[in-house]
Amino acid sequence: MAQETTSGGLPRRRAVLAAGVFGTAAGALGTRTAWAARPAPAGPARTAFFPPDPLADRRLLSRMTPEEKVGQLFVMRFHGASATAPSAADAKANREDLGVATAAEMIARYHLGGVIYFGWAGNIRSPRQVAALSNEVQRAGLGLRVPVPLLVSIDQEHGAVQRIGPPATQLPGAMGLGAASLGAGGDSAGAREAAALAGRELAALGMRQDWAPDADVNVNPANPVIGVRSFGADPDAVARLVVAQVRGYQEDAGISAAVKHFPGHGDTATDSHVGFPTISHTREQWDTLDAPPFRAAIAAGADVVMTGHLAFPALDPTGDPATLSHPVVTGVLRGELGYEGVVTTDSLRMEGVRTKYGDDRVPVLALRAGVDLLLDPPDLGLAHRSVLAALRSGELTEERIDASVLRVLALKRRRGLLAEPYVDEAAVERRVGTRAHRALADRLAERGTTLVVNDGTLPLRADAGHLLVLGVDPASASGSDGPATRVLARALQAEGFRVTRRTTGTAPDAAARDAAVAAARRAHTVVVATYGLDTDPAQRALLAALVATGVPVVAVALRNPYDAAHLPDGVRALLAAYGWSDVEVSAAARVLTGRARPHGRLPVPVTRADAPERTLYAVGRGLSYE
Repeated sequence: MAQETTSGGLPRRRAVLAAGVFGTAAGALGTRTAWAARPAPAGPARTAFFPPDPLADRRLLSRMTPEEKVGQLFVMRFHGASATAPSAADAKANREDLGVATAAEMIARYHLGGVIYFGWAGNIRSPRQVAALSNEVQRAGLGLRVPVPLLVSIDQEHGAVQRIGPPATQLPGAMGLGAASLGAGGDSAGAREAAALAGRELAALGMRQDWAPDADVNVNPANPVIGVRSFGADPDAVARLVVAQVRGYQEDAGISAAVKHFPGHGDTATDSHVGFPTISHTREQWDTLDAPPFRAAIAAGADVVMTGHLAFPALDPTGDPATLSHPVVTGVLRGELGYEGVVTTDSLRMEGVRTKYGDDRVPVLALRAGVDLLLDPPDLGLAHRSVLAALRSGELTEERIDASVLRVLALKRRRGLLAEPYVDEAAVERRVGTRAHRALADRLAERGTTLVVNDGTLPLRADAGHLLVLGVDPASASGSDGPATRVLARALQAEGFRVTRRTTGTAPDAAARDAAVAAARRAHTVVVATYGLDTDPAQRALLAALVATGVPVVAVALRNPYDAAHLPDGVRALLAAYGWSDVEVSAAARVLTGRARPHGRLPVPVTRADAPERTLYAVGRGLSYE
């Protein structure tokens, strides 16, 4: 899953392949204070151990009706900050979307196995509210005829995909962590620290599942949906970092990780949220490029693997999306790779899985393919009825459904839900967004910030005079300090610089360019935030006009480092921030001024804009101030 992204441009995969979201109660299954609300462990691998109990899981399964079994296979969204008393507007939205007014009613009607939180759905207001919401969700599940806790989850990759903003700790995204790892000689400790921190905060909020990390190897600069969500372009490096994050989430924080998007979404120019991508890799390319991070994650014990809504003809020539493909899920993932954990779909609202089949068929076909969890279908009632009908007709056997339910129950037991389903609401403020957590996030973001181009203009001198900050402001995270250029300007002011800020946005018109040029003539240095230069000639024209003033121009790439290939001549320096969250932008400001030194190294190659078969900046490039 992802947030909205920009798209466009032609894939240059051939050249790249060559270049190598924010009172302890007692329940029927547990009365102790949740592990997740205990103080965070001082070091790694010190989580509580919840042993498997297959016989107990089978006894629980034996008490379930077919409707209850099928319900355990769904993870669903809902509107509102409370599961029992949402606002009038949220209750109305729930009735329109789900046919019931509250999440508790939805859980009771469909015997749900899990829920997923979204900021846009009004689920996230404050840490304590989220913890209370999680406890309400668990009370709803434990109040049913067969009481089973719910898997409460969120899609919080950090960086570009962030559902919970401050005061929860913001962390750099995957590609920033990949850059930091290269800058540290391949050390993956930072990625593990980030996942452990993120997982402990999510656990304190009542979430035992994060739909992360991304295991895709991004080898297509035009990829509109992955990009900086990937750790990089080298399969072995991505594999090391994916394993580090799986261990950080699961061993250090005690929550489930979900590696995605199997069999690999790193080489596509189509966003599976709005279209149906096809991956044209050969089987040999898949083995060497796409598969290694998934193999490594499976060997590391990843709880969950998420499928991608994409066609991969080399693995299944029928053209079905991998989510619905028996050859891909059962044949390759379970058979060849030996994966025995939970397989989940990506969101079933995405167009990539709805192009060939109707919403009544998709959940049935996913289960037939070997999937266990059905995530966020567009019409829960239709999906639930369709699976039940397939079960009654014999298209889906009881043994097939039971196998998936048992995997889900085993996962819940392993993550402590059957023993300790609740969290301590009063303790949340001591667990989430602490000073120590924020300091670690700052360090990690600094380590990843990469100086790609510099003619000596950076670091900016304290006597540099007036700075002009302008450029693109991507959608800011909920609770953040605001648009990226404002965060950048404030951070530079905090370093002692006199700063003027303008926002020009994507596709600045002639009037915006003229106003920016006039402002630049009154400045000593111009700092421009860029975002997607490959598909936005107006941004490139703005940069060229600013360079023509003779005032030094410094660029900060807020998303993909591929912007480095589209800079007009005369841009003095480029920093790759790999994201536009407060933590990433503030780190970039500290590097701009020399308060922090650049340590990151490019985890992807940047190919020439005019000759994509040629590498402009290789993997590992990163300048320093020494």
